[in-house]
Amino acid sequence: MQTWTGYWVVGVCISLSSCISSKELALYQKGESGRDSTLTLAARFIPTIKAGDLLSVQVSSLSPEATAFFNPYAVITAMSGNSGSQTNPTTPMQYTPGYLVGEDGKIELPLMGQINVTGLTNSQAATQIKQKLLDYLKEPTVNVRNLNFQISVSGEVARPAVFSIPSEQITLPAALGLAGDITIYGQRTNVLVIREENGQRTFNHIDLTKREVFTSPFYYLHPNDIVYIEPGKARIATADRTNQLLPLGLSTLSLIAVILSRFK
Repeated sequence: MQTWTGYWVVGVCISLSSCISSKELALYQKGESGRDSTLTLAARFIPTIKAGDLLSVQVSSLSPEATAFFNPYAVITAMSGNSGSQTNPTTPMQYTPGYLVGEDGKIELPLMGQINVTGLTNSQAATQIKQKLLDYLKEPTVNVRNLNFQISVSGEVARPAVFSIPSEQITLPAALGLAGDITIYGQRTNVLVIREENGQRTFNHIDLTKREVFTSPFYYLHPNDIVYIEPGKARIATADRTNQLLPLGLSTLSLIAVILSRFK
């Protein structure tokens, strides 16, 4: 009985694996023209600050005592780190200290008051804050980071999840790498990148089997991009064959069990 079951499972696996060719799985294939051995990369994406962003503003200077006044969230982080409690990063109650950019595009900093940062890059915002700090600190330096730069990868990948990107620079291949890569059943010729900008949501299809992906405007992902890997025909065939063969296999096993019980 166990031997027959093993043969049945092996036979199903072989029949399913034969549905996928190596050409369907290979990425960045050479084009028919042969002119894509050297490509001009897509322009690097440099994010700008917008309403709703959560910013980390770290200040340093020659006076640590005076500088501490401008880093209130650093104190909060240190206190929570010493509490010994562990927080699940996926829990909705998690709080990340930072400055929330309001609908008016401003953040409010200690002593300096409100500062308009919308439309600026992080380095530009840091320069603007540094200029205001010159009234309070000697030789200040400022580092600004976006704390809610996130992308989502779902569908036929090994580890679908929402990923926070601390470097604020990530490419489509790198995002798929974070998600454990596309499974053998995922469509590599029709990767969907969903992007929301200027009040509009666009649905964009990328062919990862072509080298032109490196020149695509979707090679660099933007904050809140959604990458979806659609299941291919092999996945559908797997589900269909499983639905067809599983009842047959269970019926056969039941029949064998009945026959064997009569000989006991």
